[in-house]
Amino acid sequence: MEFKKISSPTLRELFVQQLEDLILSGKLKIGEKLPTERQLAESMQVSRSVVNNGLADLEKKGFLVVKPRSGTYVEDYRKNGTIDTLISIMKFNGGRLRNDEVKSILEVRIALDTLAARLCIPDITDEEVEVLRGDVERIRKAGGISEASQAAFDFQHDFALISKNALIPLIFQSFRTPVFTLWEHFCTLYGISALYDNNYTLWTYIRDRDTEGAIAWIEKSINESIRGSRKIYYD
Repeated sequence: MEFKKISSPTLRELFVQQLEDLILSGKLKIGEKLPTERQLAESMQVSRSVVNNGLADLEKKGFLVVKPRSGTYVEDYRKNGTIDTLISIMKFNGGRLRNDEVKSILEVRIALDTLAARLCIPDITDEEVEVLRGDVERIRKAGGISEASQAAFDFQHDFALISKNALIPLIFQSFRTPVFTLWEHFCTLYGISALYDNNYTLWTYIRDRDTEGAIAWIEKSINESIRGSRKIYYD
């Protein structure tokens, strides 16, 4: 067994986490003005550089907005956030996604996967079909939920790469954490075999160069998780 090095969070990471928790809990409200950097540094007993860099991180995530000659304010992260914002929300909720976030991710997956199918399947080579088959077989042989989820992610990512669209794999990669979390939750609810069956069925359509069949299966299987018999909401 391989053990990984344990590392402590930096002061900057702790600063960011504390402010994120205050914002996500509603203790810091949208539109509220923060104290100055000097005041934050003094009250939280950290350096000005920790505060300055931490505020910059929070602004990138859409939690804050810095207004010149006015100050720093809590921003509406739902309107101005990024995928990193979603990950912060997941951490705050103990790794869980809210129902509207689950639904939104799955809807995006339908759009991306069906586009990948239209671009990939007509020109896919036998060698590329075998690469995808290998990914699917790794799901079946997986020794646990995390390993099966990784294999499923690799299958979808390789499928996106084969589409030759430069953006689809990048978008898919950026959503890795929430997508991986959803696959783990799916396996917890319905078993690894269900994850394997879904991906194997898609692979058979790819193998047979059946673009419309693949698209129909993508829509059917993902909609089962949105509003069908295999929903993956947390509550």
